[in-house]
Amino acid sequence: MSKSGFDLVIKNGRILNGSGNTWYYSDIGINNDIISFIGKIDEHSDTIIDATGLIVAPGFIDIHNHSDTPILVDPRAMSAITQGVTTIVIGNCGTSASPMNQRLREIRKKYWEVDLAPGFSYDWSDLDSYVKKVETRGVSLNVATLTGHGTMRQCIMGNDSRAPTISELTDMKDLLRESLRQGSFGLSTGLIYAPSQFADTEEIIELAKELRPFNALYVSHIRGEGKTVIPAVSEAIRIGKEAKVRVQISHFKVTGSKNWRISEKTLDLVEEARNRKIDVDFDQYPYASSSTSLSSLLPPWIHEGGVENLLERIKDPMIIEKVRLDPMEEMEDWSKLLIVNSRNTPQYEGFTLLDISERLREDPTDVMCNLLTANEGHVMIVLHEMDEYDVRKIMSHPLGMVGSDGRAIAPDSIYGRGLCHPRYYGTFPRILAHYVRDEKVINLQEAVRKMTSAPARRLGMTDRGLLLEGMKADITIFDPIKIRDKATFKEPHQYSEGIEYVIINGIFTIKKGIFTEKYPGKVLRKQKKQIKEIF
Repeated sequence: MSKSGFDLVIKNGRILNGSGNTWYYSDIGINNDIISFIGKIDEHSDTIIDATGLIVAPGFIDIHNHSDTPILVDPRAMSAITQGVTTIVIGNCGTSASPMNQRLREIRKKYWEVDLAPGFSYDWSDLDSYVKKVETRGVSLNVATLTGHGTMRQCIMGNDSRAPTISELTDMKDLLRESLRQGSFGLSTGLIYAPSQFADTEEIIELAKELRPFNALYVSHIRGEGKTVIPAVSEAIRIGKEAKVRVQISHFKVTGSKNWRISEKTLDLVEEARNRKIDVDFDQYPYASSSTSLSSLLPPWIHEGGVENLLERIKDPMIIEKVRLDPMEEMEDWSKLLIVNSRNTPQYEGFTLLDISERLREDPTDVMCNLLTANEGHVMIVLHEMDEYDVRKIMSHPLGMVGSDGRAIAPDSIYGRGLCHPRYYGTFPRILAHYVRDEKVINLQEAVRKMTSAPARRLGMTDRGLLLEGMKADITIFDPIKIRDKATFKEPHQYSEGIEYVIINGIFTIKKGIFTEKYPGKVLRKQKKQIKEIF
């Protein structure tokens, strides 16, 4: 069969359509932002890509991303699109750009602007106004949003460590419903972070019930991934059951050497829940190291009242001694805790807490508190606390999908100073190169499914995630031999290789490996007409 008259033709590629089926040879014709035809195309087009030797796949969907603010600062989203990512899901771990009121605006201006460009303004209030700001600025890739529980709690309650009143809970429900009506794909929680950690299970269940009329998703950074991982996974399942909503467990893992191989049990919990008709699955990044803020290692009671109160408390020798005598699990081995970003003390970046402690001849707990004080609470760390067995066990499970847990940044942007976790730059190519091609943990078609149709289905997107006629033209073309991640823990700000072309809404953002300076991305909104999954 032959067709002509396309804006763009991709010829001679090996098509992996995202369904999990193996590849096949075919051509693809694109008109505007739609895949118009898949089959043999003989006639010429103004623009033809010869994809001989390359894999043609749906654009990768990063279901767990934290670029709510970075895309406003640097809309190129370079570390994402150079991985082949065409859609990011933001608003994870309980923190989202919207809703925004004056109380939250003041909190963020006071404590977040250290990482923002001069003149940045939190001049939006709800999802609609945030979308308008993103689209006015332009963005290189598509963006889908979640609504953060911690964000709503700060809007209504600040950083209080208590249960909400009936009125406050009603106000949070109102904020959530408004966001869902404006196109949010669901509710996220970050239950190890203030203020979400101050909420009990019942509060989350009551909020999650608001998702049901929208068939929206409950997405959770659970209440601990180490010694508490079993009850934390069980809590997420309970929320899904009692609220009757779908559950996505974020960056599914087990941490701490005492807990290694518990992934067998946590995966069993998920499977058992699904057998009881509780719809639970998860995402994962392909590294045996996590990353978070140094302050998150402090016990919850220190966080009450916000960063300002935390910084005052950790100046008190009695409080420091209390922390030292009853450390959090992550503080048991300081040699596994790497400082990656501490703006006011850059001399310590790239060193472990144990390194710094020995160098200064000070107790590690004192060093931690001093670093936080010197940097006004803004210190990012990497924790080498996971086991490769668990990473592979989780990756090979069919219920998982891929999420970077990173931010879309660039070495030449404001976010390029200091270090970061290499997942920001390497997540998707690392799976395709290391775990598919080299280690054969999963096969290529399964890896691509986990990056494309699986997250699209989970989010309820019916026009992306598969290469089919009539779908949106979000397409990633890569060399299966050359693809590799280059980002390392010592040198993370390195783009991956082997992503030859990235097409978003029918327009090139990466062409022959080079950014095109185009910004065809859209903010996607969940529509009621989208397919509903049977609970």
